[in-house]
Amino acid sequence: MSILGRVADLLQAKTQKLLDRLEDPNDTLDLSYEKMISGLQETKQHLAEVVTEQKVLERQIQSAQQEADQAQENARLALQSSREDLARAALSQRQAALEKVDTLGKARANIAAQADKLIGYQRTLEDRIEQFRTQKEVMKSSYAAAQAQVRVTESITGVGDHLSHVGDAMRRAEDKVSGMQAKADAMSDLMQAGVLKDPLDHRSSVERELQNLRSNSSVDAELEKLKAELGKA
Repeated sequence: MSILGRVADLLQAKTQKLLDRLEDPNDTLDLSYEKMISGLQETKQHLAEVVTEQKVLERQIQSAQQEADQAQENARLALQSSREDLARAALSQRQAALEKVDTLGKARANIAAQADKLIGYQRTLEDRIEQFRTQKEVMKSSYAAAQAQVRVTESITGVGDHLSHVGDAMRRAEDKVSGMQAKADAMSDLMQAGVLKDPLDHRSSVERELQNLRSNSSVDAELEKLKAELGKA
């Protein structure tokens, strides 16, 4: 594989990893649901348009049928008046009206079939949307639960950034405490050795040593006294 091919594969892998990190399943599910709802609304709009056209044709059929009936009455009236020519003209109008009724009827039948298909499609889409909505809510709940579990586990194990920082802070604090304790012990040893002096203690080093000897002698005397008392008992 060429260098450019390897670089392209690496970029593709990095891009896919970044997209996976940025993609929120909840947003994806909501977007899919919104698209399905939008499709349902478009279907309803188309159905409304078809039904409207069907109603228009039905009114035109009714008007043409009324025209044919009126022409029939006109032909009868013309014959009663011995006007065969008018009767023939009226019957010609009636024939044209009936042909119009037939043509409009066929058109209405085709549109009615389309309306039935759209109604069936709408019902199917509504059922699928309801099923998807239920599955969406279940998946969102499952994802939220899994996400919470991951966060808790990260908090416990320190995998997450927050607890990792807390652990670093704890280690730094422990190091500072250990260093401070060592410094305090060292200073105490230095004071006992006389290297460091208490600014409020104005005694000389000799006086301090004598005081330590007196204190030790007093302690030894008390210890011997206590041993004697216990021996007598």
